[in-house]
Amino acid sequence: MTAFSTRAVHAGRTGLREAGVHVPPIDLSTTNPLPDVEAGGLSYEALATGGLPVDGGSHVYARLWNPTVARFEEALADLEGAEQAVAFASGMAALSAVLIGLGETGNRHVVGVRPLYGGSDHLLATGMLGTEVTYADADTLVAALRPDTGLVLLETPANPTLQLVDVAAVAAAVREHAPQALLMVDNTFATPVLQRPAGLGADLVLHSATKYLGGHGDAVGGVVATAGARAEETAARLRRVRAVTGGLLHPLGAYLLHRGLATLPVRVRAQGEHAEKVARGLLAHRAVERVYYPGLAECDPAGLVGRQMDGPGAMLALEVAGGYDAACAVASAVRLATHAVSLGGVDTLIQHPAALTHRPVAADAKPHPNLLRVSVGLEDPDDVLADLYRALDAANAR
Repeated sequence: MTAFSTRAVHAGRTGLREAGVHVPPIDLSTTNPLPDVEAGGLSYEALATGGLPVDGGSHVYARLWNPTVARFEEALADLEGAEQAVAFASGMAALSAVLIGLGETGNRHVVGVRPLYGGSDHLLATGMLGTEVTYADADTLVAALRPDTGLVLLETPANPTLQLVDVAAVAAAVREHAPQALLMVDNTFATPVLQRPAGLGADLVLHSATKYLGGHGDAVGGVVATAGARAEETAARLRRVRAVTGGLLHPLGAYLLHRGLATLPVRVRAQGEHAEKVARGLLAHRAVERVYYPGLAECDPAGLVGRQMDGPGAMLALEVAGGYDAACAVASAVRLATHAVSLGGVDTLIQHPAALTHRPVAADAKPHPNLLRVSVGLEDPDDVLADLYRALDAANAR
């Protein structure tokens, strides 16, 4: 099989040589010519109901389908080892489409395996899309499953504490106790470079493509890869939801995200090396009470790094001595890093989850008030560590 890094460069680029171009074109058309009324109608029906373009037909309208978006989807499905992928305007739009689609199955109950990204946790808690949620952890998952469970959602490494979940074990439990349910793994932190949940039994793989897939903080998008026996029907259902709700990823965003995949292996591996050095360096600072990083033995008691993951990744979190005020002071004192939400870009970001991304999460599931999350970038790790040390020293002095 072709090496992952080679596939990352070439995935989704079929037919370019024959078209006489070197990079994938961007199709910005909002509407498309129709061969005739009948062909146009058949094309519309196919695309609006979750199908793919009809031979000799038309793409009809950009809300239904776009070839630039389709190239990105093809590439991501290839890298995840999945059958298909469906891209959306954001990661939350992608998750929303999955939840809306549960209405077709009649199984509207969702098990959310905490910790989860705050936006995902909040959306499930609202029930605004007609779903009912039971929150669980890896140990209480089986007890939370019901005959009407349609989806199990987990994130590993989890946001923001980097907690790891054994995907294969969860997949086996879901197959045994709730075979009607789909298992979806949010793979945003790990990316397919380090972890491929479809090969571990997941039916759906979710990404906030805004993060590592794009990698440069200049494109917003989301994508769901579908795998397993129900991959085709699930992808069709997601395309139907997308067509009706208008959640299609913009083609310019798709172009940027597709371009990001080519350097994804290089970026993720280099950032992971940097993060490990930063994490170990933070352990030595007197103002740091705890460091969360999958590359530390105490953060991976089941030995999932090396078995489930090909590396610990580039995300870490730290608890600052002095509580909430001290953590806020550190976030405000950095100079090389940027105090901002999001993650996965080429530059280092730091944020306070409990006050920001996880603000809407229930109190009993909210991160510690002295916890900061760091997305380590491509800067020299010594410079990143020096910046964090300066901020920690300043907060400690206060």
